[in-house]
Amino acid sequence: MNPTDSLTPQERQLLLTIARQSLEAGVRRQPLPDLNTFPLTPLLKEPGASFVTLTVHGNLRGCIGALEPYQPLAEDVREHAVAAALDDYRFTPVQPKELPDIAIEVSRLTLPQPLVYQSSADLVRRLRPGIDGVILRDGMRRATFLPQVWEKIPDPATFLSYLCEKMGAPLNLWQRKKLEVLIYQVEEFHE
Repeated sequence: MNPTDSLTPQERQLLLTIARQSLEAGVRRQPLPDLNTFPLTPLLKEPGASFVTLTVHGNLRGCIGALEPYQPLAEDVREHAVAAALDDYRFTPVQPKELPDIAIEVSRLTLPQPLVYQSSADLVRRLRPGIDGVILRDGMRRATFLPQVWEKIPDPATFLSYLCEKMGAPLNLWQRKKLEVLIYQVEEFHE
């Protein structure tokens, strides 16, 4: 993703509308909105990867997405809005009475790129807090934090430790073993 293919304000609003309608329909166990009824631009029809984050009064309530594109961006947002509400294993499914309090954030991801580093100290130096989303991989295990997580965990070493924990690994695994590290950036917008 480069600046020339950033979403317009209208495209962002349309994706938020799709996310909101999908969230409400999914939670109420109703049919999801038909994407053919929306004025989708070519960019929204292109493959795109997104995360949809749900919060209630600033507290996380669900977050699910894809790290790489496998379907049109509008469809990706629709799917992940419902999944964030109903399928995030960290939370009970969203109930209809919660819908008025839920705020939606959409993050459109760039393609993840490998981050080459020599040591744990080098890894800490190469990360760009507030800019890079980070994926850690260790065999079959993997976890990611969106760039927005830097707001809550600004220290790179702590960030990596919590990411190891999210992956189900010891906090200091990133210091003891060379992990596969990928970075990406996001275009983030919210209601």
